[in-house]
Amino acid sequence: MPTLIAEVLIMYLLTRLFLFLTKSPEQLAKERADAFLAEATDLYDLEFRMRKLDRDANFRQPSWMSQH
Repeated sequence: MPTLIAEVLIMYLLTRLFLFLTKSPEQLAKERADAFLAEATDLYDLEFRMRKLDRDANFRQPSWMSQH
């Protein structure tokens, strides 16, 4: 018989899975970018990271157009 802690853990994991599966790709990309920017250690690092995100966004293209 599952304990209360196990039941709470199972419910937590199920809600996290549900949230993960219902997020749009744009939401996931924004969260990744926000987390990347939040790791900046100072103003210069933040500006560097912002420029990197801008550069990466400018060169993004559909996978079928890549030159492998």
